Amino acid sequence: MPELPEVETVRKTLELLVVGKVIKDVSVTWPKMIKNPVDTHEFVHSLRGQEILEMRRRGKFLIFYFNDVALVSHLRMEGKYGVNKQDDPVEKHTHVIFHFTDGTELRYRDVRKFGTMHLFKKGEELLHLPLLQLGAEPFDHEFTVDYLEKKLKKTERIVKAALLDQTVMVGLGNIYVDEALFRAGIHPDRKSKTLSKAEVQRLHEHIIETLKEAVEMGGSTIRSYVNSQGQIGMFQQNLYVYSRKDEPCKICGSTIEKKVSAGRGTHYCPECQK
Repeated sequence: MPELPEVETVRKTLELLVVGKVIKDVSVTWPKMIKNPVDTHEFVHSLRGQEILEMRRRGKFLIFYFNDVALVSHLRMEGKYGVNKQDDPVEKHTHVIFHFTDGTELRYRDVRKFGTMHLFKKGEELLHLPLLQLGAEPFDHEFTVDYLEKKLKKTERIVKAALLDQTVMVGLGNIYVDEALFRAGIHPDRKSKTLSKAEVQRLHEHIIETLKEAVEMGGSTIRSYVNSQGQIGMFQQNLYVYSRKDEPCKICGSTIEKKVSAGRGTHYCPECQK
């Protein structure tokens, strides 16, 4: 599933490609993807004539801001956006097409059909699920060491599970949790509340550092992720542990191990993360 760096990369490319375009019509071939409003006809009607004014991101969600409405989109496992000319052949698994007045189209493809779209009156998008209960953004001023420590101290869960929880903080998934924990020298199975102040400070620093580096490199291309212009991310070249099972640690030379933590495949160095 795309995490914060991948979604931010998609946001940036879409910002270049679709801001300023006006929707003429919308085609929906998989209505279950539209979660709000339930009536697909209402969804389409609400978007006709709307201009895309701005692209934002909240955690792993993309937000399209129009004149009167806001569209909250989650890519899930396989969702991809692409801009095409209206005469271009429509690829298989294309489920939503936003037809623009200039003859171009924004097409949403999703092999697994897990992606979701919620349409709200502009200004109400943060007052309802799925955005309502999200935690702090890693790059925002509210994500402080004290904030992170408070969240970790009040849970009985292991640190891997706590960091995956989007109500604690947003944007981290399996890849970047493993990477941040490695850089901070913290074992993924440590009880969250046992982390010292110094360890929380180190973790806070490396969460931000890891995500910033990944954003700068366009995210990590793991399996099938590409951005909105069909370009792959390059951060996978900088991965220390994720997807490196049985390979030597880049720091100490020990063999990278993989286990299940918090229900997810978890990569770590048994020497650097005792």
